Order: sequence, then structure tokens, then C-alpha cells
Amino acid sequence: MYYKFSGFTQRLTGAVSSSAYSPQGLRSNIPSESPTIIFATPTKLVSESSAAVEYMGGNKVPDLQRIFQASDEIPVHLKRGVPDRLLYRTTMALTVGGALYCLVALYIAAQPKNK
Repeated sequence: MYYKFSGFTQRLTGAVSSSAYSPQGLRSNIPSESPTIIFATPTKLVSESSAAVEYMGGNKVPDLQRIFQASDEIPVHLKRGVPDRLLYRTTMALTVGGALYCLVALYIAAQPKNK
């Protein structure tokens, strides 16, 4: 015997197999047309473009591989030049400054209050 939840009485009631496997309000409705693709939309309509569809920008992976796989004694986090150096030095300055601030705060917190 099959059971289903009755929304009216708030109890389990007997049911036939087809209604027991279909929850209330949910029916197997297959949409007549497929949904539009959101994240992979090309920059041009297929009818306007050539055989190959052009997407937003080119492939930068080969260029980045050439930069990062070069065997020049530069660390990986500094391979792209001035922006990487600026980001690295800013991060180091904030890290050292934060550590010093923590030490000063601990020193001040360790001092007894004068009354």
C-alpha cells in the first residue's frame, strides 16, 4: 500500500502508486522550449559571425605559460614585473605593520592600571 501526505488533514493517507510518487503541486511538466544559455552567450549572434564563434576575449593561457615557465631566477610571485612587486611589497609592509601593532597592543594590555 502507498501513502501520501494530505495537505488538508495534515496526516498520511492511503493513495494509489501514481499519486504517491507525485508530491503536491509538483507535476512532471516538461517545458516546450529549451531555456536560453546565460553564461556562454557569444559576443555575436551565430547568424552574424563566421563559422567559429568569437567569445569575450582571446586565450591568454599560452602567453602566461611562456611567462611563468621561463627559467630565469625570478620567483613566480614576481614574474610579471612592477605590479607584482608593488603587490608583494604592500603585502609585506601590512604584515610587518600588523605584527608590530599586535605586539604593541599585547604590551599595553600587559601593563597594570595605575590608580
